[in-house]
Amino acid sequence: MLLAQTAFETRMLLRNGEQLLLTVVIPTVLLVLFSAVDIVAVEGPGERVDFLAPGLLALAVMSTAFTGQAIATGFERRYGVLKRLGASPLPRWALLTAKTGCVLVTEALQVALLSVIALALGWSPQGNLLTVAALLVLGTAAFSGLGLLMAGTLKAEATLAAANLVFVLLLLAGGVVVPLSKFPAAARSVLELLPISALSDGLRSVLQSGAGVPWADLGLLAGWAVLGLAAAARFFRWE
Repeated sequence: MLLAQTAFETRMLLRNGEQLLLTVVIPTVLLVLFSAVDIVAVEGPGERVDFLAPGLLALAVMSTAFTGQAIATGFERRYGVLKRLGASPLPRWALLTAKTGCVLVTEALQVALLSVIALALGWSPQGNLLTVAALLVLGTAAFSGLGLLMAGTLKAEATLAAANLVFVLLLLAGGVVVPLSKFPAAARSVLELLPISALSDGLRSVLQSGAGVPWADLGLLAGWAVLGLAAAARFFRWE
């Protein structure tokens, strides 16, 4: 049942045009555009794509685990889908696990696609792939918890507006394409605590600079994951 529900969730996501726009089209367009055109100043060694690729991998994780999952789950809750599934032979824990599996499958496709495009643009990734995987998994857990918390507490229309607003704000102010060093010191000290900033910074330090394990970024993501998932489990309403 779990595998069948995971496959169903994945098919529904990939058939949704709005979700595909968020999860695939926007990160891909931004990667190609900002790599080719000197719109924003970048930092660190290598080509422009070496700075941009890690940040857009982080954006892809956020778009799927947070924005896409929050919107889809919010409307499923509004239309009673979650209530009916909760009364089916499929346990509620299996339903949430299937949603997590759908997110991971989608992210694997995103990472593969963006990596191929970035390599074609001249990307030269460094570092340990296991460290990259740990960052992606913790980032997924953090954003999933926050997305489910939003979907389970707000009305569907409010979730739609809030999730898209957060996506745009964190795209601009989360270190994805604009270095955090460009912001005033007071604002930077706050922005650095955001999960998207920790994920972007961690991926960039490993993939661009070839650094070791970014323990501070991993710790921050783990903290967000624990808080988000605990809050979602406590406050999520099925109807």
